[in-house]
Amino acid sequence: MLIDLCLPGMSGLDGMSVLREKYPNIPFVALSSNCDRETALLALGRGAMGFIPKNSAVDTMIAALRLILAKGIYLPPSVFLDEQYPQIAHTSHKVLGANTDPKELGLTPRQIDVLYWILQGISLKNISRELNISVNTVKAHTSVVLRTLNVTTRTQAIIVASRLGLKFA
Repeated sequence: MLIDLCLPGMSGLDGMSVLREKYPNIPFVALSSNCDRETALLALGRGAMGFIPKNSAVDTMIAALRLILAKGIYLPPSVFLDEQYPQIAHTSHKVLGANTDPKELGLTPRQIDVLYWILQGISLKNISRELNISVNTVKAHTSVVLRTLNVTTRTQAIIVASRLGLKFA
């Protein structure tokens, strides 16, 4: 689902929150003529699987949508150039190529499951239900995942996962 962030009546960001809650398994992508870092991160924080600036070339839009349909996350390159978040721009991970298997991060299978659902924008409560484990266990796994990715928030985890080219089977 493509969502324009400049919708009449309700902001696209507010609409995304409603959609993510009602339809947690449907991937959606934010489109906007405002392509600054903050807008992209807000869209991801509301559950978008990607952020595509409206001024992107058609080939870029198609490639972004293919990546998202393959369970990846797309962000424009400009999002990674902001030095306001040095922990993201300069992570200490070994260099991993596109299509990186999450096992290469050294996570347990259950932590990989939690990472997958985090990258889908699913809440801790819904991850708990999906994996049939307690919310406290999900929180513990989330802490390990965030530490492993050298980030402090789920939104930052999405950005780093995108940079690493994580691919889930």
